[in-house]
Amino acid sequence: MNAALNAALRAGLVEENPASLVALPATRRPRAVVWTAARVRHWRKTGERPAVAVWTVALTVQFLDAIAAHRLYAAYHLIALRGLRRGEAAGLRWCDVDLDEGTAVVCRRLQPRDGRLTVCPPKTAHSTRVIALDRTTIAVLRVHRSRQQAEADAYGEGYRDSGYVFTNLDGDPVAPGRLTHVFQKLIAVHGVPPIRLHDLRHGAVTLALAAGVELKVVQEMLGHSSIVLTADTYTSVLPEVAHRAAEQTATHLLRAAGRVPGTTRRRGRALARRRQPTWGHPRTALVRRRATSRRPTSAGPRPRARPPGRLRSDTAYRLRDREPALLAPPDDLRKD
Repeated sequence: MNAALNAALRAGLVEENPASLVALPATRRPRAVVWTAARVRHWRKTGERPAVAVWTVALTVQFLDAIAAHRLYAAYHLIALRGLRRGEAAGLRWCDVDLDEGTAVVCRRLQPRDGRLTVCPPKTAHSTRVIALDRTTIAVLRVHRSRQQAEADAYGEGYRDSGYVFTNLDGDPVAPGRLTHVFQKLIAVHGVPPIRLHDLRHGAVTLALAAGVELKVVQEMLGHSSIVLTADTYTSVLPEVAHRAAEQTATHLLRAAGRVPGTTRRRGRALARRRQPTWGHPRTALVRRRATSRRPTSAGPRPRARPPGRLRSDTAYRLRDREPALLAPPDDLRKD
């Protein structure tokens, strides 16, 4: 309304915009929460569900395995792994996909207007992008293309080759609203916790970050203009990632404090006991006394230590050991 009144003001249809004086309450964008096991049990018991939620890895795999035989499986697989918007998935054409090179160009989207589908440019300028396709997604798209060709042959002459990747049985492109409708029906049939189709895009970001993909790469994959938007809105922390981060933080702190992670023991106690000096131990002294008492008598007396500061030649040393009398002073020099 504010924008419409501003346009009327610029056109001279009104003299002022009364909506500009209205103070709107601050709103917070809801953050996606993860369907943990405890939250799933609470949902099954009470029916309470968060506004924005993402599946864990196990729930995502469970859903994709359950719908593997569905004709639109490739669309949900692509959204869950590469984070496409539903309009971008509906507007994807085979000429935009290179299965040999493993790339897909997102350059248009389909939106319903006046009761029919209209080709629109991507949501923002950064939404026009080239996304990489992994080998599994390439194989899924190849199977989907073969199935689409088989459907065209079975439909007959009335089939219209529109060139879109995801189509109805008659060849017309599938509407984004139908992707959402079929998605909700599949969730209800297979009993997985409910999420929106757009939450698969949230989940793709969460799974990519959990796999170690850099946030800048995730931003380019989603087509965001700002990495802040990617970090603040489309990221959720999976439980296993949160536990790993908690263990790494605690381990870093406990190592600095000298404690063993996961216990209350200090590091180095056993090592300190093994390395403590043994010369003061009474048992060690007893062993040394016994070893000294058993020393053979034939070994002779121990050589006397040389006084510090005195030098003597090897010759004098040998004469002193072999001929002590030769080194004795003469009788006339001896004192009584």
